[in-house]
Amino acid sequence: MSVEENRNCSQECCACEVERTVDCEARREMINHIRCYDFAITELALYLDTHPEDEKALCLHRKYCKHVKELKDKYQKVYGPLTINYPCNKWRWLEEPWVSFGLGEF
Repeated sequence: MSVEENRNCSQECCACEVERTVDCEARREMINHIRCYDFAITELALYLDTHPEDEKALCLHRKYCKHVKELKDKYQKVYGPLTINYPCNKWRWLEEPWVSFGLGEF
């Protein structure tokens, strides 16, 4: 391999790494948003157990549920299923990497 070919290869590899890093960062950001909404929905549900007439909390719960559903749908279309319940044309559940909700990592 010539010096010029080596330089071109390094540049291509670096560009590829940068693209993967950006994609990985976007994925991480999206999953963190999903986690935040899921947490807020759970907390609102617990609050509503003792305050079922609170219209503001009910409205916020519905809003967050709708938004997290949209986020999860978008995530799953791009990165694959979050749960085994996601309908798909191709069985992607066993493809890597899996999302780890418990550890906060991919």
